[in-house]
Amino acid sequence: MENQRSFIFRKYFYWILGAAFGALFLFLLALRLDLFQGPGSAGDGEGFAQTGAVASRDTWMNIFQKNTKIGYVHRQFSRSDEGYRFQESTLMQVNTMGMVQEVRVRTEGSLYPDFTLSSFRMELLSGFFRFKARGSQDGRKLTLVMGEPPSEEKLEIPLQEKLYSAAGIHEIILLEKLKTGSQKIFSIFDPLTLSHRPFQVTVLGEEPLTVMGREEKTRKVSLDFMGTRQFAWIGEDGDIVKEEGFLGIRLVKASREEALTGLSGTLSEDLTEIAAIPSNVNIEGANGLHTLQVRIDGVEGLDLFIDGGRQSLKGRILTIRKESMEHLPDRPYRFPRSADGKNYLESTPFIQTHDRVIRAQVREIVLPGDTDPVKAEKLVSWVYRNIRKRPVLSLPSAVETLKNLMGDCNEHAVLLAALARAAGIPADVEAGIVYQNGRFYYHAWNVLYLGRWITADATLGQMPADVTHIRFVRGTERQGDIIGLIGKIHLKILEQKK
Repeated sequence: MENQRSFIFRKYFYWILGAAFGALFLFLLALRLDLFQGPGSAGDGEGFAQTGAVASRDTWMNIFQKNTKIGYVHRQFSRSDEGYRFQESTLMQVNTMGMVQEVRVRTEGSLYPDFTLSSFRMELLSGFFRFKARGSQDGRKLTLVMGEPPSEEKLEIPLQEKLYSAAGIHEIILLEKLKTGSQKIFSIFDPLTLSHRPFQVTVLGEEPLTVMGREEKTRKVSLDFMGTRQFAWIGEDGDIVKEEGFLGIRLVKASREEALTGLSGTLSEDLTEIAAIPSNVNIEGANGLHTLQVRIDGVEGLDLFIDGGRQSLKGRILTIRKESMEHLPDRPYRFPRSADGKNYLESTPFIQTHDRVIRAQVREIVLPGDTDPVKAEKLVSWVYRNIRKRPVLSLPSAVETLKNLMGDCNEHAVLLAALARAAGIPADVEAGIVYQNGRFYYHAWNVLYLGRWITADATLGQMPADVTHIRFVRGTERQGDIIGLIGKIHLKILEQKK
């Protein structure tokens, strides 16, 4: 079995996704969903006042990864009787783990006259995977509906302040005539993770730019979010004419004809490879190691979960020890809860523990008399054997993964978490990096509570997982924190022990 797993690992190492692109996608979708809460000047807490007219816009942009065109965006913004309407359609051909996949995202919605959100609807299509969400804001409450029947989930989320729309941010910058050096700080609300994060817009100044063959005055702004910085250039007519930043991706204003042509499917750089971290030494037989010690740089001062459990951090020296499956305590034992009271048995938007299909699958895999360790081993083995290893550029959903029986590490992880919770085993998703062929790749796996936490990787069929699994965050709601790490982490392996 170990030789077989080693062969599978080598064969599919490009398909161990990193949560790298998963995190990037969450970031892009959070912005595309256009949900921003509580904007105001840094520290002033004031809302925006409308000081001028807003023009209707119909903008096309090419999407490039470095010099290769990988897609286009069509944006529309117009007045309505109630305020404003916005629409955005995106098509991308993305190379991740050696495969080029087509991704389509469509978002539309309405805004009140003060740019606060009235309603939105969003759909993402990627291969066999589809994700839908819609929402509306009524006073200080946001109502979200995610997924499709019969697995549709409705959430009502109280808000401290009204939500604003990203579709109107550059309008706000223009209307308020923000000067160079001015900042606006937003608390971004991401319905995909139900979390709030700071988002800072800074006006950097005027900059001439050649746009569609002619020179134009633009205002350059920086967009700082989750440790990453992107830039946007706003033209004299209010259109965003250029954006650039993360992983070499940039958007450039174009005509409709230019945007709709030039997509040849040319293989662009693999995003997983771009995000990977080189190792100073090769690691042979990782699954046979008991301890791995590394020096880690680039994580200082960040709110990560690096120290704890199988990992111990002293200064910049991180030690990972493989867990033992021996002497696991018998039931009953007290189920764990996180510091914020999180219940590791509950259903969440992408880990649908109580879905009837998930529960029916658990009954086929485990027996009522199985102990928790036996249940866990059966579940890890089933997911490993039955989910086809394939990169997926979508939002990981346990129900969709079980329906399609394919996915990368994110799909494996959310499905195993849902199955384990449905079987009565507290479970969660972890994200970080894992070693393969001289590099560390961004990756997602699970942690299961069997009287104590045990790390499991259903993508690789490992329980406990090998010590090259270096955890940065725990919980699907924290996976976006990976974004701020990409391109900044440096590792040096100091010691390997069997």
